[in-house]
Amino acid sequence: MKKKSLKERIIDTALVLFEKNGYHGVTVDQIVEQSGTSKGGFYHNFKTKNELLYHIHDVFISYVLEKAIDVQNNHHFETPTARLCATIQSFTKVFDLYKPHITVFYQESTYLTEEYSQRINEKRDQYRRIIVQIIEEGQTSGDFRPEVPADIAAMAIIGMINWTYKWFNKDGRLSIESIAQIFNDLLLHSLLSEKGKKQEVVQLFLLKNHTLTAEA
Repeated sequence: MKKKSLKERIIDTALVLFEKNGYHGVTVDQIVEQSGTSKGGFYHNFKTKNELLYHIHDVFISYVLEKAIDVQNNHHFETPTARLCATIQSFTKVFDLYKPHITVFYQESTYLTEEYSQRINEKRDQYRRIIVQIIEEGQTSGDFRPEVPADIAAMAIIGMINWTYKWFNKDGRLSIESIAQIFNDLLLHSLLSEKGKKQEVVQLFLLKNHTLTAEA
């Protein structure tokens, strides 16, 4: 197993301490002591404790944003339906990959300085615009219902999936991949027009064509 870098050790330690004691209940000295580093080591990687909190969020919002951009630029996802479902799959996966980061962020995000909050909001807005664009493309092509406002649909999707951090259990009966399949099935049944339902690609994402799997 690859040895963790000092930066990764500091983040892992901060995640545990922030979740247990809250952002203001943790000092840099405690993070330094429990991560086995020095103050010099800490400040080499993070200018302040607030920058550390920002980085905890930036890791996962950057992941989902990069994945969404990759889907948009990938010629294998030729239809809005395929692009939306692939984007939802990568979005859902983040709650398995980065659940501690997400939990800490939602608990402690109010303590971010305005500078860091603005950076995060810019990435969140960019991500939301990508989903809105996919839905609008689907409405233009006739695959998605035109009467559903694209911006409201995008916020509904983001809100539904964001709440996963509250209830997802790595040891639960369903894998994160199966949960993503459920989300896709729900959303396609909500968004697809009669024309859209006839697309061959739709069958790849409907639950009736899949067996839900448990966590390994």
